[in-house]
Amino acid sequence: MKFSASPSFAEKLHKTDPLRKFRKHFHFPEKQGKKAIYLCGNSLGLQPKNVSSAIKQELKDWKQLAVGGYFGAKNPWLYYQDNFKQPLSKIMGCRQEEITVMNALTVNLHLLLLSFYKPAHGRYKIIMEAGAFPSDQYAVETQVKLHHIKPADAIIELFPRRGEKTLRTEDILQTIAAHKDSLALVLLGGINYYTGQLYDLKQITLAAHEAGALAGYDLAHVAGNVPMELHNWNADFAVWCSYKYLNGGPGAVAGVYIHARYANDKNYGRLGGWWGNAEKTRFQMKKGFKPKAGAGGWQLSTSQVFNMVALKASLELFEKAGIKNIRKKSILLTGYLEFLLQQLSNVQFDIITPSDPQQRGAQLSLYFKRDAKAIHQKLTDNGIIVDYREPGVIRVAPAPLYNSFKEVYQFYEILKSC
Repeated sequence: MKFSASPSFAEKLHKTDPLRKFRKHFHFPEKQGKKAIYLCGNSLGLQPKNVSSAIKQELKDWKQLAVGGYFGAKNPWLYYQDNFKQPLSKIMGCRQEEITVMNALTVNLHLLLLSFYKPAHGRYKIIMEAGAFPSDQYAVETQVKLHHIKPADAIIELFPRRGEKTLRTEDILQTIAAHKDSLALVLLGGINYYTGQLYDLKQITLAAHEAGALAGYDLAHVAGNVPMELHNWNADFAVWCSYKYLNGGPGAVAGVYIHARYANDKNYGRLGGWWGNAEKTRFQMKKGFKPKAGAGGWQLSTSQVFNMVALKASLELFEKAGIKNIRKKSILLTGYLEFLLQQLSNVQFDIITPSDPQQRGAQLSLYFKRDAKAIHQKLTDNGIIVDYREPGVIRVAPAPLYNSFKEVYQFYEILKSC
């Protein structure tokens, strides 16, 4: 499509947007008495309007049924985590038994590393991107130390080439091949939080397996943003949060994917807990952990209903919209944002996110050589909500479920005046 930097063109795109009706299903923060232009869904998604009634339903069931809600609530709490299997399996591209929700992202990453990082027989190295989100760095560092291995010896970091901001797929694959005899695990963020680069997980997974290693991913910036095919790509495991593009609310329950070859192996090593025990024997209170089949066998504790309810409400909207339709609009919306930014000459920045739509999601990262914080403040003062990350990057993320082409144009107009 040939874009135009005019308000009439933005209006045309808005009127022909098949997902524009979903915008009315979200609450927007206000700035100076007006709806803010919220382009920060990569950090925290907006609240869906159906969350309030969903919470009230659980409060009502708790009030009227008390402990009876585990079996008799409208959404029985004993099986509450099962509400997420169908919608999330579509979004993440896997079987329903390979999905569960529990805990928070880094907790789940630690739990799965205990299951899947097993240094032995000279295989102990982990490949991850340099500058990964701190939680991932800390998790890997401390897991390696638990095995009495020095992080400097075990962790292989992937750096961009000199003068570049993003990683080349061929460099990732070459690094995997170079360490094939000592490699235990490749662990990458599906989308780098800073640059917005989407990695080729299909090729990376294949390369990891050819090297005799496992492939796991932190999909915090992917879930609800870019549709995955985790099962078909043969990824071993993945974790993600649900408070970004999935709009599950601050600190909401996190997600887990475990490939069926492990998920359905009840003898595969993991930490056990009451909620991971099969329901048919759970209340017998006997010794001996007997995990239920599927990823749910990694659950530990009672489902946190009030930490899950907002995600359940949000996923109802995803089911109606369809993740492929969301992705289709996202490519167009982010492409339009990129086009508008390329028209600016008075503001000096580089778009460090790849221009290829297949190598990015909804986020564009703008690297300012100077005055980034001051420009971020000016945007904030003008009712634009985006975020700033050191060093010098303003991240702009138009979420297709609730952001419009007109908002993207307004952002461009305001940035032009900065």
